[in-house]
Amino acid sequence: MSLRVMHAGALSVLQDLGRPGLADLGVGASGAFDRRALRQANDLAGNPGDGAVVESLGGGLALLATRPHVVAVTGAAGPVSIDGRPMDSGRVLALRPGDVLRLGAPVVGMRWTVGVAGGFTAAPVLGSRSFDTLASLGPAPLTVGDELTVGSAAGPVSLQTHPAYLSSGGVTVGVVLGPRDDWFTASAVDALLSTAWRVDPVSDRIGVRLEGPPLERARPGELASEPVVRGSIQVTGAGRPVVLGPDHPVTGGYPVIGVVVDADTDALAQVRPGDVVRFSRRRA
Repeated sequence: MSLRVMHAGALSVLQDLGRPGLADLGVGASGAFDRRALRQANDLAGNPGDGAVVESLGGGLALLATRPHVVAVTGAAGPVSIDGRPMDSGRVLALRPGDVLRLGAPVVGMRWTVGVAGGFTAAPVLGSRSFDTLASLGPAPLTVGDELTVGSAAGPVSLQTHPAYLSSGGVTVGVVLGPRDDWFTASAVDALLSTAWRVDPVSDRIGVRLEGPPLERARPGELASEPVVRGSIQVTGAGRPVVLGPDHPVTGGYPVIGVVVDADTDALAQVRPGDVVRFSRRRA
């Protein structure tokens, strides 16, 4: 059974929960940017929580059903249709042979997540079906004409509804200061926590770049490269914060002023250019 790609959108890739535990080999974890949306889609479709889904940036994805399928669309909010008939996201949808599922430009959020009963079954690479945009590792991004194979349904579908969990305009995420906050002045740390940071349009799965006042260093020189994790807030030489996403490099030389609480990094998958990101201090 399969779904055929009629239109691929700006960037549509397979994602699961990634390939953690390989950083010592230079391999990043990658995986779904919005893991909450992945789990919701799999829950609705009756799949295990780590089942592979399609993560699609913006609108334009169109999938043709060659067999009957049950799908779930989560993450962003906006126009979803089957053969031109408007549908609700956040719940299961039935596709008959010949039906075309289309995702429009999101009204809220940036990334759609599409799950299917049985999950997508592309060959895993290093144990994961996730595509890493930095390393170009894993199943390639979708292109027109691709056949997405689907496995056998694992469990009953859910009749729940999962509405988009973000409001438009921005988010507040928790941050634990360090390990290199001592590289910055006290006023820079205060600015990190008090500024309404604007999302830069060049943000991607590697990092969410933020616009605002430059963060002043308290010491000169450069930091030797050291391990970094998803959610690390690196500060560039120009004083600009960048929150690392799922496809981040395994090491980095910019000092990390703080780390976003892991669960809160899902929300950063959905911020749009110009949206506001605020940081709320948490204790380690």
